[in-house]
Amino acid sequence: MSQVPYIGNFVKIVCTISNRYLKSISNGNAEDDQILGTKMIYLSKQINTLRQHVEENKLERRSACWEEMDDITDFPNLDEEQLRSLTCGTYQLKLSPSYAQEHIEGDCAIHVHKEEPGLVRIRMQSRHVSSRSYLLWIKYAEGAIIAWYCKCKAGARVVGMCAHIAAILWYVGYARHQPAGRIGVRDWGEFLEDATLVDESESSSEGSEIEE
Repeated sequence: MSQVPYIGNFVKIVCTISNRYLKSISNGNAEDDQILGTKMIYLSKQINTLRQHVEENKLERRSACWEEMDDITDFPNLDEEQLRSLTCGTYQLKLSPSYAQEHIEGDCAIHVHKEEPGLVRIRMQSRHVSSRSYLLWIKYAEGAIIAWYCKCKAGARVVGMCAHIAAILWYVGYARHQPAGRIGVRDWGEFLEDATLVDESESSSEGSEIEE
C-alpha cells in the first residue's frame, strides 16, 4: 500500500520505456487503430453485466442449477479475427495455447445452466498448484459471445478479457475445430536422445578413426 501514491509515476516510466524501446502496437492501418481505440473507450465506460447476474443470483454457490457436460456442442465456432476483436488485441491470444495446456488439459469441469440456455460455468484446476482453481462464466448465443466473467483479479474487465477466459474461447471456440495437433508449449525434450540407448560401439569406432 505504501507504493500507491507513486503508481502514476510508475505508469509514466513504464510507458516511456515501452515507447522508446518496444515496437509500436499499431497495425499500420490508422483507420483500424482509430476504430479499435474508439471501441476500447466505449467499453471502458460499461459494466460487467454477467458479473452482476452471477452475484445477484448467487450462481457461484448454487449447484443444483448446473449440469456437468463433457462438451459444449452448440458453442460458437470462432475464427481468429473474431477472437482478436473480443480480446481487443493479441496479447491474451498469445498466452492461450500455454494456458490451455496447463488448465484445460489438466482438470477442467464444464457446467451448463439448466434454465438459461447459452450460460456455462467452468472451473479450471491449476495443474501446477493443487490449491488454486479458477471459476468463470461465459454467456453466448448462436454464433456470438455475449459476456464473460472470471473470479480472478482481472476477470471482471470488459475491455478485452483475462487470460483464463481467452484460453477457453481460444480452445473451445477455435483450436478444437482445427486439424489435430499439439497445443501449448512445445516439449523440446522429444528431440533429445536417451544416453542409455546410445550404441557405445559406434562412438568407439568413430573415435578410433579420428585418432588414425
